[in-house]
Amino acid sequence: MVSQKESNAYDKQLIALGRTLQTLREEENTDVLIDTVISFLATEFEYTLVWVGLYDRIEHRLLGKGGNTPQGRTPLLTQRFLLNPGDLLEQVVIQQRPLAVPDLREELRAGEWRKAAQQLDVRGTVIFPIRYRDLCYGVALLGTPHWGISPKSDEKARLSMILGSLGAALFQIESEWKRQQEKRPDQPLLTLLTNMREMTGLGPRLEAVVEETHRFVQPSRTSVYWFERERRYFWRRVSNHQRTTGFNEANQPASGITVQEVSGFYQALLSDQLVSIGEAHSSLKADITTRLMQQIRARSLLAAPILFQGELLGFLAVEGNDPRIWEDEEKSYIRGAAQIIALTNPLNEMEQTISEIKTDQHLTAGIARSICHEDEWKATLQTAGGQVCQRLRAERFMLFRLDPELDQFELAYQTQPHNRRPLMSPIGQLPKETRKSLETSKEPIAFESLDMDDQLGEWRSHLLELGVHAVLLCNTRLGNGLEGIVAICHETPRTWNRVERDLVQIVSQQIGLILHQWSLLQQTEQQKKINQTIQWGLTAIQQTHQLENLEKSALQHVGHVLQVPLALLVTWLPGRSAGRITTAMPPGDHFAVNTGVVIPIQTDPLIRWALEAEDLLIIGEAEIPAETRQWLTGSSIGQVIVKALRTAPNHEPTGLLLVADAGTRYWSEQHLKALSTLVSQLAWSRRYVSLTDNLAVQRDEFERLNWYKHRRLEDLYRALTNSLKRFNELGSSKEPLYDTRQQQILRQLNDAIAPVQPLLQEEFWRVRPQTHTMSLISLLKRGIERVDWVIKQRQLWSQVHDETNLTINGDIDKIELVLYELLLIACQRSPNGGRIDLWCRQIDNRWFELSITDGGQIDPRLIADLERGKAEDLLKPSTLDYAPGQHLNICQSLVKLAGGELSVYQLEDARVVSRLILQIAPGQAATKKT
Repeated sequence: MVSQKESNAYDKQLIALGRTLQTLREEENTDVLIDTVISFLATEFEYTLVWVGLYDRIEHRLLGKGGNTPQGRTPLLTQRFLLNPGDLLEQVVIQQRPLAVPDLREELRAGEWRKAAQQLDVRGTVIFPIRYRDLCYGVALLGTPHWGISPKSDEKARLSMILGSLGAALFQIESEWKRQQEKRPDQPLLTLLTNMREMTGLGPRLEAVVEETHRFVQPSRTSVYWFERERRYFWRRVSNHQRTTGFNEANQPASGITVQEVSGFYQALLSDQLVSIGEAHSSLKADITTRLMQQIRARSLLAAPILFQGELLGFLAVEGNDPRIWEDEEKSYIRGAAQIIALTNPLNEMEQTISEIKTDQHLTAGIARSICHEDEWKATLQTAGGQVCQRLRAERFMLFRLDPELDQFELAYQTQPHNRRPLMSPIGQLPKETRKSLETSKEPIAFESLDMDDQLGEWRSHLLELGVHAVLLCNTRLGNGLEGIVAICHETPRTWNRVERDLVQIVSQQIGLILHQWSLLQQTEQQKKINQTIQWGLTAIQQTHQLENLEKSALQHVGHVLQVPLALLVTWLPGRSAGRITTAMPPGDHFAVNTGVVIPIQTDPLIRWALEAEDLLIIGEAEIPAETRQWLTGSSIGQVIVKALRTAPNHEPTGLLLVADAGTRYWSEQHLKALSTLVSQLAWSRRYVSLTDNLAVQRDEFERLNWYKHRRLEDLYRALTNSLKRFNELGSSKEPLYDTRQQQILRQLNDAIAPVQPLLQEEFWRVRPQTHTMSLISLLKRGIERVDWVIKQRQLWSQVHDETNLTINGDIDKIELVLYELLLIACQRSPNGGRIDLWCRQIDNRWFELSITDGGQIDPRLIADLERGKAEDLLKPSTLDYAPGQHLNICQSLVKLAGGELSVYQLEDARVVSRLILQIAPGQAATKKT
């Protein structure tokens, strides 16, 4: 049986053990734990030497934490003991098993503890390891003055429990310390996300990432490098700007890294690999590592790619000036921070897109507003051009308008920097393939490098001269025919993304509306001018009543309306086979015409084509026949338009109008309609004038014939009347002079009837001049005899002055009647008892003047009408439409046909003069009558 005393001692040991174990479980301070264990060992065990040392794994040594010695607390208890190979303490630490030493004073492997044992008189010693889960945290050295002592079983059990609990407590403390000392990337990343939530714009967000990364990793530099796709290089966008190596320029990191120099680094980032370069380690090849570290001027680098949807945006880099081993936590953080930037970039792009959309909406809305306000067009183009250039970072904005007549692009508007010279129009032709692409394309067409792209033809050289190396072209009417082109020019090769292309497309379509309105306005103005010119031309044509003037006036107006260098008429008489050329003015050498040639109507192909065509006929240079080229000789004639002068389907054309111009001339619909209108009006006017002239000539001819025949009938009537009267007065046939008188009367009858025969035979429908001679004396005598009855009736006095013996040459029959008409009118005009004078005067050897003066009254309008002739307006009332003006006008025309002249005028003393100039027979000398 166990005695009561032993039972009480055992209970006390258990109680002390329990309290100590509880303390070891609850306490978190290392020093308190060590003191608790030392106190427990010194109290519960009979050891004079108690020492506890903790193991330093890095330095491989034991650190004394205290204990008890026979001499009390000495510096030996807190001393540091290096562990050397073969030492007892190292053996316990490495093997983690207790070790008993019979006499510490004699143990050569005890090191410094051997000397201490000799001084403290310690012999038997036990060294226990303080361990937990195969980790040694230290040792406990227990010594007694007795030789070869060994702990009992219960002592070993309590020592194992106490030291094991101490090891477990140290493990917990170390784990907590490691946990506290360990870099945890989650917390700074959460903090970073929280802070970035309140930020706007990519710049502040990048700065926040750089700042937090630099705080967490604590490198020499922290930077964000951005990738420039067009030029393929990385440029340092944000850095912490910390200068740790002074202001020496050689120590400063490079601001840009070209892909060509570090292609392996670029490929690693593009493959979403974390690039780590540190002490004796690199994830890149040696040559790439060397060039990269020279570029960034660092000795250690940790770079994480910034990737979004497979597109490399850049990388986040921490750089060290010294070699460094990067921890996994740092790598994780760098990768996470880079991914945060990648996720943030779309938000930034969205913000930029929203801002750009607002700007684009403002731009397009401004253009749309200006469409309604004509006066703002130029200002709108200026604003739009500037904003588009600023939005797309372009230097030039150009607007080209297609001139349909010349089929060339003319510069309608351009904007460029003040220090750049403008483009001088015209710019030349676009290749057919490029024009077709612009017409059919549903989006703008980009020419990213003019140095390597020659699709723009003549445009390319002009643009390169201006320093333009990239251009974006957009049709102002996408998918339709070309009316205008918007050109966005850049001075370096570049690309345009989808948003930029869409903006240019929208702006181009809106500008296309302005350009279309411009075109419509110009067409309206052009049509207005054409209509005014046509109206003016039609009025002029309608007011022209002479065929030659009509043709020249019409050609002038056609040339003015169509702006052509050559306009001509080929005309012919109905039924004739030869035509003549009429031009308004002599054409130049390049559009020359042989006006002297007679054109065969039936054999010239061009004229036959025009006569067979119902409308305008446009003929190119290659189609002009060789026969036509004999009179259409101009070298610059590239195309012609011909149209027959056609009035009605049943009317035979008597001409055609032809206009010619260069081969590049474009004929607008307005010009062709105007030409058709003028040609149609010319055809009708020409027909009207021709018919009017023919009818006027026929009327004048019939008036003369009627007057002439009437006067002849009067003479015949008078002669027959006188002859019959004389027959009645002959008396008886038995008278001696009966036969003689009868023969005389018969001769007079024959003389009276003789002029009637040629009149009936030769002047049935037209007066025909016949040349005879008669002495002036006979002419005057016969004239006075004819009006003798009027002179007697009105008791007039007549006298012939300066009568000469001349022979008059001409149509004597008609001259007699004209003299009779003049004397008759003068007698009828003179007052009763008035005077009639006949004045004779020889002008020269060829001409003779006979003036008849009277004192009668005459209408001044009659004098004026006789001087002017018949009015062009045949419906206008005139004194020449009735006698005596009508008779005087007929006499005037007959005298003119006979080669003479007849005029009527009034002297200052109010006498009326009828002046007749007649032709003297050749070889006649004047002799005055005595």
